[in-house]
Amino acid sequence: MTAASGGAQTARPTRLPRSARRKQLLAAAQQVFVAHGYHAAAMDDIAERAGVSKPVLYQHFPGKLELYLALLDTHCDAIIAKVRSAMLATPDNKERVKGAVRAYFDFMDHESEAFRLVFESDLRNDPQVRQRVERVEQGCIAAVTDTIISDTGLRPDQAELLASGLAGAAGQAAQFWLANGRRTPKAEAEALVAALIWRGIASFPLQGGSSAGTPPEIG
Repeated sequence: MTAASGGAQTARPTRLPRSARRKQLLAAAQQVFVAHGYHAAAMDDIAERAGVSKPVLYQHFPGKLELYLALLDTHCDAIIAKVRSAMLATPDNKERVKGAVRAYFDFMDHESEAFRLVFESDLRNDPQVRQRVERVEQGCIAAVTDTIISDTGLRPDQAELLASGLAGAAGQAAQFWLANGRRTPKAEAEALVAALIWRGIASFPLQGGSSAGTPPEIG
């Protein structure tokens, strides 16, 4: 047997699996990008925040843009998934509207402030960033469009137009609410926006002749 050394041994840093290391680096990068924006953020800052060397950072991401795009992909997918989940969670269309509105408010209000990467990016003129931001809009609209077509039998172009109105109203209202200091309690703000959207969309009849809800009075 080899005798144990009597001297103190220096502990080696934990070697994380590649997927765990990538997740750690993305979390550190998000904090730096949110705090400083893309242009002012430095790979040195991100490596320091993650507690790794720059060579380790570059093993996973060849540059700052690739790191930023990876973050965008993660959060773009998340908001689209939230809206799609709201559409699939219930057959009750009023609850679907509430769920879609809640998805936008939750995304905007999350403590990570990831919404800034998607909706307030200082790199939106970059074609790759712009493509991802547009994908969020298109993906959320598509999720709602599918439900409207299924329930009402409207033509795809009609359903897509209505879906864009729903997604636009929910997204803009959530951004306005956050930018103005959350003056209205979140649950109340969500309910107000959902009621406005529902009052309009409920007037469209479901397939089979019944209405999606109580239609609004039209003077």
